[in-house]
Amino acid sequence: MNKLAYLQRSKLALGILGLTSALVLSGCGSDDDDDDTRPRTQLTQQELATSLTNSWYVDSVAKMASTDAALQAINNARGAAKNVILFVGDGMGVSTVTAARILEGQNKGMMGEENQLSFGKFPFSGLSKTYNVDAQTPDSAGTMTAMMSGVKTDVGVIGVDEDIVRGDCSTVAGNELVTALELAELAGKSTGIISTARITHATPAATYAKSADRNWEDISDMGAQANQGCKDIADQLVNFETSLEARFSGTDVNGIEVVMGGGRRHFLPKDAAANSADAVSAVEGDRTDGRNLTSEWQSAYPNGVYVIDQSGFDAINTETTERVFGLFNESHMQYEADRGNDIAGEPSLTAMTEKALGILDNNNQGFFLMVESGRIDHAHHAGNAHGALVDTIEFSEAIQAAMAATNPAETLIIVTADHGHVFTIAGYPKRGNPILGKVVPVGSDEVAKAADDLPYTTVGYMNGRGFMDLGSETDSDEGYRNDIDAGRKDLTNVDTTEPGYHQEALVPLSSETHSGEDVGIYANGPGAHLVSGTNEQSIIFHIMEHAADLTQQSN
Repeated sequence: MNKLAYLQRSKLALGILGLTSALVLSGCGSDDDDDDTRPRTQLTQQELATSLTNSWYVDSVAKMASTDAALQAINNARGAAKNVILFVGDGMGVSTVTAARILEGQNKGMMGEENQLSFGKFPFSGLSKTYNVDAQTPDSAGTMTAMMSGVKTDVGVIGVDEDIVRGDCSTVAGNELVTALELAELAGKSTGIISTARITHATPAATYAKSADRNWEDISDMGAQANQGCKDIADQLVNFETSLEARFSGTDVNGIEVVMGGGRRHFLPKDAAANSADAVSAVEGDRTDGRNLTSEWQSAYPNGVYVIDQSGFDAINTETTERVFGLFNESHMQYEADRGNDIAGEPSLTAMTEKALGILDNNNQGFFLMVESGRIDHAHHAGNAHGALVDTIEFSEAIQAAMAATNPAETLIIVTADHGHVFTIAGYPKRGNPILGKVVPVGSDEVAKAADDLPYTTVGYMNGRGFMDLGSETDSDEGYRNDIDAGRKDLTNVDTTEPGYHQEALVPLSSETHSGEDVGIYANGPGAHLVSGTNEQSIIFHIMEHAADLTQQSN
């Protein structure tokens, strides 16, 4: 749209505004038409000139026009979405989104604040209340269960309702919930799970598992509860198809077509002979039952492809590959900033998303895909803002790739977070000041000093391990090798924009904590209009279910 079109649309908008004002004010003025004291509702071209040519004004008008066009183009009928993609930025609170948006912009040579992440351009958004049934500040198990099942539950439990007793296997039976991924399977859609965390970690596990404890990633984590009839999370993933068919008699599903993430150790026996080529530990596997679940998966799906590194990933032909099981690390995958240092090579979140969509869209009945950027959360826990923001930017790029690879008329994409972190942006820095830098106030070129006569940064943490100057180190977890050092420090000679800088923290803790704040929900595609206002986190399941009519189609 050229500038003239912008101006014409602006005039139309103002004309509508004037008409609305006239209606509102009609009962407030004098009945005397000659009364010059009555409120004016007609604006002249000269009076509007400053607004109509201002870039902020013009850009906002364009935003209004694109949002209106998006609403009119979307089919809002129940079942209009053939495909559903849920993107979860683990720990991606509002301040994280803001800071990542600015950092990405500054990386592009912009001042930064005016930048938009890919999902910031979505036409619909709202807020999600993240508390768990038993906790004001939540964990990922309870929050992701709410998003996937439509039912809020307790801290630390997966795929079960609040009547569960955490750590007690006997309370699982009868309290299991049905997830959106399971409904998609029953509806004949292809399904996929991607995470940069261990694939058995809380967020991805909540798509497929039922567990009284999020920590039961493999049998070695279960103790005596392993003999009570409950299955560990890795076992549940590999045997998902068999389990789902047993729960819903008379059904025949295909199982999960795409699984990609970290966490190999939970699928391998505690035997060095089972180590992968890029194993870091002397004995990579943790399982104490002697089972190799990667071998069991390959036996169950002989046409499937098991991959552990970049070369195996690159060799996947999305047009001919039936299913993929990718475990790219012994534990979590690398931070995006540190990915180049992986021994055998790891695909990026964007590459995994593109590859998954290439496989899933081979099903004419559509698909359900969950994509988690799990290491945003971990970098925040380590008190390293650089790591968290770089992973958030990569998350945004994965979302952009999904937009490019799908048809918005038939694909609902929801982007959200499970919870936030105690990560803040403050200090009155001037426009364009490096978001990871020290505060330089408006009208000055000098670094600001606090009341203790020391400089301070724009971003920081309420609690955590505190200050560390690790220079160019890109692995956020290296901070755990250092002692806790909370409180104020002299940053005069410290480059706080370096990847290895860990921000100051007020309260000393072994790990920075989650926050209890609301998080954003961003949506595009059929059903996206249902995202608005402030909601219980469980609404996300219901929006996905409505858009794809999952319950009806699964019958």
